[in-house]
Amino acid sequence: MIEARVHARIAELPAAAWDALRTDDNPFLSHAFLAALESTDCIQEDWGWRPHHLGLYENDALIAAAPLYLKGNSHGEFVFDWSWASAWERAGGDYYPKLLNAVPYSPVPGARLLAGNHPSAPQRRQALVGAMQALVERHGLSSAHANFLDAADLPAFGSEWLSRSDIQFHWPNRGYTHFDDFLATLNHKKRKNIRHERAQVARSGLRIEWRRGNTLSGGQWHDVHHLYTSTFDAKGNHPALTPAFFAELGRSLGEVAHVALAWDGDTLVAMALFLQSREALYGRYWGSHIEVPGLHFELCYYQGIEHAIRHGLQRFEPGAQGEHKLARGFLPVRTHSRHYLADEGFRNAVRAALAREAEGIDAYAEDLLRHNPYAHSRDAEQ
Repeated sequence: MIEARVHARIAELPAAAWDALRTDDNPFLSHAFLAALESTDCIQEDWGWRPHHLGLYENDALIAAAPLYLKGNSHGEFVFDWSWASAWERAGGDYYPKLLNAVPYSPVPGARLLAGNHPSAPQRRQALVGAMQALVERHGLSSAHANFLDAADLPAFGSEWLSRSDIQFHWPNRGYTHFDDFLATLNHKKRKNIRHERAQVARSGLRIEWRRGNTLSGGQWHDVHHLYTSTFDAKGNHPALTPAFFAELGRSLGEVAHVALAWDGDTLVAMALFLQSREALYGRYWGSHIEVPGLHFELCYYQGIEHAIRHGLQRFEPGAQGEHKLARGFLPVRTHSRHYLADEGFRNAVRAALAREAEGIDAYAEDLLRHNPYAHSRDAEQ
């Protein structure tokens, strides 16, 4: 018999068994990453996050799992459903709490239904989806949502789950041997602009370096966190990641965490934070205490591209949104989410709205490809 259990902390699930259910080494789905978020107070009910992790067990052995949260708001998700919440509440319903299958604060595509490579993995993913629907019914919730899904997850969601897609910009490595090799594939205007931006930073006198997370001292991680919060403070937003989480990155995830740093003498003045798998580099956060033309692009994009080329990574995913990435060699890629709304009438209304939204996304994607930065059309193919 297969039994579904809910866990109020990721620590209740055995780390080795959880990680064995991953089909790749995407760091955001690792037990260590999710545990670090919880143990360092980045996941708080007051901030709208309550862990509700799902495990499927057979003879007390974990055979499938999903990172799951009861959400009291829609912050930190990057798949925006504010209008749905407003409509449901105007109709007299309670949209929150809702159920969310996702990685907190991380718009990174990847597996959300962890079932390993077992021959029964497709059926186990379907069982996870069924268990999520059962939780919605049991708790009287408005909805369940699964964000930034891997392609292998999609068949597990039935037709009652609404389909939604969006656009991110990813950089594809086509076997480049050095940065100039990549530049040579761009059209003249884009190539000239990138060289100009990099030259601006070179003339600034700043020292740029790339560091693995486990080579930073505790004090340096503290400075990196301070730079992270400065970006949020400047925009009036709440920085959800705590100093303790950044310190934990160095301790438990130091092999996969990386930072691009800018130094003015001995003073750290800017940084960009990344995580890495065997195949991909993932850009996360940036912060700076100074204004230098081109510095943001240097740390967040060009240093990452150079690192990906140097280590033979297949792609570089720099985060959500940002049409400006297109001019710097990043190409549009579809992301996918699925949404279950318990009320059938509400579900049908949102389904119709999503059909109209999908037409706009399709047109947007086509327009982006027409303005791709590569000199030859074949280089614009993902």
